[in-house]
Amino acid sequence: MFIGPDNCRLQIRNPWGAFTLLEIMLAVGILGMMSLAIFRFVQSNMTALQLSSGTSAADAQYDGLRDLLTTEWQSLSPFRANMTGEPFKLGDRERDEIKWSCGAGLGLLTRYAPGDFTVTLRLQPENEKRDRLDLGLLRKPQEDSDIGEGHETWVPLIKNVTSFEISYFDPNANTWLPRWPGDQFAPHGFQ
Repeated sequence: MFIGPDNCRLQIRNPWGAFTLLEIMLAVGILGMMSLAIFRFVQSNMTALQLSSGTSAADAQYDGLRDLLTTEWQSLSPFRANMTGEPFKLGDRERDEIKWSCGAGLGLLTRYAPGDFTVTLRLQPENEKRDRLDLGLLRKPQEDSDIGEGHETWVPLIKNVTSFEISYFDPNANTWLPRWPGDQFAPHGFQ
């Protein structure tokens, strides 16, 4: 509305019913803030999902390894398995090893292996240039001579492992031990 010098009122109406510039700027500002809030909400949820899926994948690897070893070790014959374990420490890293004898099956990760093998679960460097260690199985035929690496095969199971420590459960003492307990032939449990 406009009031002129002769007290005449002049009312200007927008014939199209459009918004003023101020109203449009306010609407754009509100939409911008809402978009930013939605973006941050989605971004934080995506980060949480990535972390959760990464943790789940790592847990699945270790759960699978534990299940594989449990199944293999429970199926071993106490007299034939010749299972031994040694605690090792290299620098500040635990690098324990456990050895056993077995034929084709879960312990060798193949059904087609001829004869018996000595299998060692241990850490081994990924390659000579890197400091990363892989947890895996070193398989060696028992008929091979101990000279050289002849027919040894390495099967990496889990990449980039910092350390590997094996504890053995002694049911007589009801405790976990760092060494194989006495002359028992098969593990009662491991962690």
